[in-house]
Amino acid sequence: MGVTAVTPVAAAVPSAAPVPAGPTSDVLKAPRPAEGEYLGLYLMGKKVGYMFQKTGRSAANPQQVEQVTEVMFRAGVGDRVSQRYQKETKTYEAKPGGRMIKFVSEKKGDGGDERLEATETPTGVRVLRSRPGQPNEVLTVKPSKETVEDADQARVALLRGTEVQGWVTDATDLETYKLSSTVGPKSTRMMGGVEVKVAQVTTVSDKEKVPAEAWVDDKGRMLEIDFGATMKAIAEPKEKAQRLDQVEVFGLTRVVLPKMPPATVKGIPSTMKLVVKGFPEKYRKPSARQRYTALSDERVEVTITATAPKATGVTLPVADPNDGANVKSTLAIEAANADIQATAKEIVRGEKEAWAAARKINAWVNAKLVKEYGASADRSTDVLRQKKGDCTEHSLLSVALLRAVGIPSKRVDGVVFLVNEDKVPALYWHEWVEVYVGEWVAMDPTFNQEVADATHFALGEDGNAEITPLIGSLKVVDVK
Repeated sequence: MGVTAVTPVAAAVPSAAPVPAGPTSDVLKAPRPAEGEYLGLYLMGKKVGYMFQKTGRSAANPQQVEQVTEVMFRAGVGDRVSQRYQKETKTYEAKPGGRMIKFVSEKKGDGGDERLEATETPTGVRVLRSRPGQPNEVLTVKPSKETVEDADQARVALLRGTEVQGWVTDATDLETYKLSSTVGPKSTRMMGGVEVKVAQVTTVSDKEKVPAEAWVDDKGRMLEIDFGATMKAIAEPKEKAQRLDQVEVFGLTRVVLPKMPPATVKGIPSTMKLVVKGFPEKYRKPSARQRYTALSDERVEVTITATAPKATGVTLPVADPNDGANVKSTLAIEAANADIQATAKEIVRGEKEAWAAARKINAWVNAKLVKEYGASADRSTDVLRQKKGDCTEHSLLSVALLRAVGIPSKRVDGVVFLVNEDKVPALYWHEWVEVYVGEWVAMDPTFNQEVADATHFALGEDGNAEITPLIGSLKVVDVK
């Protein structure tokens, strides 16, 4: 789940300074709690974090609107506790359609500490990036299309009684994504044991693609936000919102299998068949590895086949079949970074054949990174420096190194078959990579698999929150 999925549902506080004359944005006219709002974040009924949001006129400049969003997550990951805090402060012009002027993003805890200070200029957004122990960096990205109405798009849509479309700039990758909020019917819902009249509004960004269904009362209070069936935010007093449960996320979110799969699902070539429920059609994207057959009673048979690539002999650099999206350097996948470039060159040692080079990088990442679950890093250079982490760090560094030598690659999110200490066969959430060497090939640097075996069930790409609604709803009723 990303912050952008909940950013539009913010709260405001009035300024003591005189309100300037002239037209003001609808974002300031929409009712909401003056003191801001705390919401507890629940995953499958367990409290794993909280969020706080407040939007209103800037105390320093009443002609500007300031939005503050804080999000904190904490959960057990393996034998350690992972905690992450993020705060974003965005500043806009207060007039209708007012542009975003600047933002500050601060991250602390798991994933690494980082501060981004971004300012709009006539030629784009200038970003100063600061990390402890690292030299400051100055980046320039495309101008943002985000306006002040996008700061609380959900309540603007409720105020107007119609759909609102706009944009949101994501502080994780500094890209701007389409954002829309659609007004649903009014109804009476049971909230905290009390029947409350609420209006429904659904907000979705083109990045997350996870509809955030929010229920708002007649005073503009955001009472609940649902991100699929298993993740939700519930309005709570500050003390309650910040009081979290003890949660071990691997055990909580795993998909238990009805029986052990056959031994043949391991190795290359290999095939595994799963009969699943709670798997909507939008996730069924056929590929060379995965095929889907719809059965009765909302069941789907998934056939996963893993084979060695046939198109060997392709030389570097390899043309990206997706118009360069899988070779570009980004804020997280720093393929153009000098240290990443130098390391990649040292690993491949002049190898020109793409598949051979990919195998070298896969083996190097597996050998050099200490397997430490919960030791997260958001940037590939941080992974390269700390040389530890779980599957996300292995995949993040691998993709950066692969792109650095000209191999199109991407991160893949899904589940993988494992049996832990309790001896229960299950699918656990996992991340690996796919490389294009004349054909797409799945590789797993965490498990040192040159070709990821058939126990890898792919669900999405690039760490996107789109697959979040599958957590808790995906069920396996048979395995072959």
